Amino acid sequence: MRFAPAAAALSLCLAMTASISHAGAGAAPDPRAAVLIAQGRASLQAGEAQAAIDAFEAALAVDPAYTPIFVDLAEAARQQGLQGKAITYYREALERDPGNFAAISGEGTALVEKGALEKARKNLATLQSLCGDKCPETVALETSIARGPSPRLAVDSDKDAPASN
Repeated sequence: MRFAPAAAALSLCLAMTASISHAGAGAAPDPRAAVLIAQGRASLQAGEAQAAIDAFEAALAVDPAYTPIFVDLAEAARQQGLQGKAITYYREALERDPGNFAAISGEGTALVEKGALEKARKNLATLQSLCGDKCPETVALETSIARGPSPRLAVDSDKDAPASN
């Protein structure tokens, strides 16, 4: 009983800290991280995925609380053909911000590229319920699903098929 006031004060302090850090999740990134993010996006646009990843990882080291960096890292991983790694980054972004439309759409597109169309359709249904049919992220995922798995996946699956004589 004599520790009850201290425990209550400590829990109140922790609750306030958690709410403050959660409230800051939508804030702008640290200015140093913003420069690195801009460099990473420029590298990604230029087709230099590894340079982009390096810049995004440096930005993440500067500002680990800025969730959109994970979406950028996922896009760079997809550009390198690493859909599994991209899905991991998208899921990290979604764990931090469950309503992140870009992460839901990006994860769905990476799932399509891996051939997991049913899981991608679940992401599409989630997007449609959250932001509607005309939302740019919904349209992008619908387009990816309509296009189907990447041709590389189809070629790789042909290797596993038995040869017919």
